[in-house]
Amino acid sequence: MSISVASSGSTKDPAHAHRARRRYSQNFLHDPGTIGRIVEAIAPRPGDRIVEVGPGRGAITAPLLALCEHLTAVEIDRDLAQMLVRRFGAERLTLMCADALKIDWAELAQRSGGRLRIVGNLPYHISTPLLFTWLPMAPQVVDQHLMLQKEVVDRIVAPAGGRDYGRLSVMLQYRYRVERLFNVAAGAFVPAPKVQSSVIRLVPRAADELMVPDVKAFARVVTAAFGQRRKTLRNALAALMDESQLRRALVDPGARAETLDVAAFARLAKELIVSGELPSPAQRERGRG
Repeated sequence: MSISVASSGSTKDPAHAHRARRRYSQNFLHDPGTIGRIVEAIAPRPGDRIVEVGPGRGAITAPLLALCEHLTAVEIDRDLAQMLVRRFGAERLTLMCADALKIDWAELAQRSGGRLRIVGNLPYHISTPLLFTWLPMAPQVVDQHLMLQKEVVDRIVAPAGGRDYGRLSVMLQYRYRVERLFNVAAGAFVPAPKVQSSVIRLVPRAADELMVPDVKAFARVVTAAFGQRRKTLRNALAALMDESQLRRALVDPGARAETLDVAAFARLAKELIVSGELPSPAQRERGRG
């Protein structure tokens, strides 16, 4: 649902009178130093197709609009959505009052006429589902600059073998170049959350950078391997491949998923395709013809 409200021209900012709502997990960024660092990292330019998720009171929206021509914002809180579009004007701000998990992101990118730059302060309960929602549309994205709970960023950037390393780490490191930019203390928000946050940059890898081009095969192997995390790969992947295939992929059948780096999962995905268990992209394309 898009809200189109003409700018009131008022200099007052009623959004700052809005009280945080627990059902939306709202914590509003207010620290000028942190805001400046985030905007500097994004480095918006005129012509950028920026989509901001969870603009809240507009702490990031305002400096972004000062540097770019227009942006689209997704805000689930209708009261905030109306306040923001009145503050910034419908000509420069397209406000979608919607749940970010229910948006057709591919359609939004197509409608925008180019690749998106995604910016957001994501609540913990939607961050992981939304990151997986965005994976298939990576070719339609320039980059993502996201504020997430530090625990989530720890998992995204974790190396193989660590406690935080898991399905989220592997899938995102496979599809993006990931970089933690900086941590943000609880005091930068109102109300202050009980946890630290981190800002992360995700830049999609070009098709020729992907270790295996078949995303479905890669995802299938990773999901199966971490679906039974405490089991050895011999058992966790038994429904997909046998021990000889694991060894051909240079993977120890007695190892566990968290010990494998992204390259090892790519070798397993290639083995799965070679075995005929999953058609390659070219085979799927021929099947549609």
